[in-house]
Amino acid sequence: MSKTTNQPLTNSCFTTQVIWAQVDVNGHMRHSAYADIAAHARVVALGKAGMDLQKFVEWHIGPVLLKEELMYHREVHLNEVLTVTCELLHTDDTALHWTIRQEIYRSDMVKAATVTVEGTWIDTQKRKKAVLPEEALALFNKIPKAPNFSIRQKPVKP
Repeated sequence: MSKTTNQPLTNSCFTTQVIWAQVDVNGHMRHSAYADIAAHARVVALGKAGMDLQKFVEWHIGPVLLKEELMYHREVHLNEVLTVTCELLHTDDTALHWTIRQEIYRSDMVKAATVTVEGTWIDTQKRKKAVLPEEALALFNKIPKAPNFSIRQKPVKP
């Protein structure tokens, strides 16, 4: 069920307007546009935390999604203004694995969609999973946390 919020979106990271290229034949924002907007909002959130593209190039590390889930709550149409939130939901102690939840709100503050992604980091030279350098981990920890944020224990390998 969608909800309207009267509270300011303190974890807001990105505002955009729906353009013609994002609309389907039914006059709604097309499904893949939600994922595109959410992806850009995550890049904005990382940048606000100090993890911009130049830093990722220096570290030879980049984010990789392992899972993406979109839940649609209400319709979005051409020219509507959307605000996207971005919060860290789960991570492990080294942030090797993480979950980010995003909510997309229309300008009337009705939640249009929820996007939840699970990801990790890749070493862009070795093309393998990578642990964040200490500097990057400190910056990643600046991302706003969900009220139910948790640090998950790594599974023990037999």
